[in-house]
Amino acid sequence: MFAQDVLEGLNEAPKSLKPKYFYDAAGSELFEEITRQPEYYPTRTEAALLRQCAPALGELMGNNVSLVELGSGSSAKTAILLESLLESSDELHYLPIDISKTMLTETAEGLDARYPELGVTPIASQYEPGLKRASTLVAEDEKVPDRMLVLFLGSSIGNMSPDEAIQFLKGLREHLEPKDAFLIGFDLQKDVGILTAAYNDRAGVTAQFNLNLLTRINSELGGEFDLDRFSHRAYYNDELGRIEMHLRANDAHDVAVQACNTAFPFEAGETIHTECSHKYTRGLIADMATQTGFRVREVFTDEKDWFALALLTPA
Repeated sequence: MFAQDVLEGLNEAPKSLKPKYFYDAAGSELFEEITRQPEYYPTRTEAALLRQCAPALGELMGNNVSLVELGSGSSAKTAILLESLLESSDELHYLPIDISKTMLTETAEGLDARYPELGVTPIASQYEPGLKRASTLVAEDEKVPDRMLVLFLGSSIGNMSPDEAIQFLKGLREHLEPKDAFLIGFDLQKDVGILTAAYNDRAGVTAQFNLNLLTRINSELGGEFDLDRFSHRAYYNDELGRIEMHLRANDAHDVAVQACNTAFPFEAGETIHTECSHKYTRGLIADMATQTGFRVREVFTDEKDWFALALLTPA
């Protein structure tokens, strides 16, 4: 799959690579380092928002809740919400969904030790089939609360195109009952200088993260990318309302990739589009909810109005 996606992406015009391949072991470590950079506001802003809105979520959801998280990772931010809900809930069950079985095992073991009163059922899966399994378990297992609060944090939806985001939300909506709710993170539109700085940190960690995609192709697919001949480029596309990340060829040359049985030509200045991060307004959030069978119950934002957690319920 990796080789096929690289072959197709580097034969496109313009060239592209799928952002899901950022996250090998080295890429995941680099992303964690990105979140600690002073310019990168989303992670710490969202964490503060979770602390702020957790009591209100507890009141809205009631005493018995199954907390389902899409792309749970280490569940670090989620622990903020778990601790608050454990104080206000009679029964709380956590169902983290992630494609990494190793990460899920480590997370579940850590949560079991830290919160012995919390029920944890990890689900190794892609998002939608994982949510389908979670909703079935919630409906059929008497030991699991039958009301779900589904989380999709980190503004991960911003990495999807508008059409992809609509189809994604429509797919999730099919597995939610009227009593369920969906909490989703959105990075909001703001000063362009703040946005571009977040993806061009002075320490160069985001540049390393972007270039690591080429390192992964070299190590796993027999690629011959010379990283010194490529540069990280991230800028705000005002027309499309998104940050775009690219890898720019510094000079004209060819790059062979053994697993693709191809040498890919690069012109000087040609780029590989590696990621988009769409930015939203309250109006865009409301429109997206309406198109996908949800309604906006509440929107929590920080004092600077940089980030939003939108609580959606089935319409």
